[in-house]
Amino acid sequence: MLTTQTIKSASGNRKKAKRVGRGNGSGKGTFCTRGMNGQNSRSGGWVPDWFEGGQTPLFRRMPKLKGFSNARFKKHYNVINLSDIDFAASKGAKEITKATLLETGVVTRKTLPVKLLGNGEIKTKINITVDSASASAIAAVEKAWGTLTILQKNVEEK
Repeated sequence: MLTTQTIKSASGNRKKAKRVGRGNGSGKGTFCTRGMNGQNSRSGGWVPDWFEGGQTPLFRRMPKLKGFSNARFKKHYNVINLSDIDFAASKGAKEITKATLLETGVVTRKTLPVKLLGNGEIKTKINITVDSASASAIAAVEKAWGTLTILQKNVEEK
C-alpha cells in the first residue's frame, strides 16, 4: 500500500551533500575547501555580498538621484494622431471609435484609453469618439466640420 511514509525518490534523483573535514582520505580534509589563509578560511570569517575588496562599492559610486517621480500614478494612453484618423477613415470607417481603431490596427492595446493628438491634418468630415484629446486636435476636428466626443472630463489645454 502506498502511503506518505513509504514514498521514496527515484535512484540517482538526489545528490549527496559535500561532507568536508572528515579526514584527508575523503579528499575534502585538512582545509575543507576553504583554502589555506585569509579571512574566509577562519571560523566566523565572512565578507558581505557588497564588499569589493576595499574598492569603493558600486552603491557608493552611483550618483544620488534627486527629485520626485510620479511614474506609479501616471496615466498611460494609446496615443493617436490626426494622420492616424485620416488613415482609418481611408479604410472606410464612417465613425472613429476605439473598436474601429483596433480593427484597422491603429491601436494595439485594448485596455488603455485612447488619446487624440494634433499631429497631421484631417481632410474629411468625420465623427470621432476618444477618451481624451489635446486642444490642437479639438481645433483641427472642428475646423474640418467633424464632431469630437470626449469620454473623459480632463482635456489638455496648451
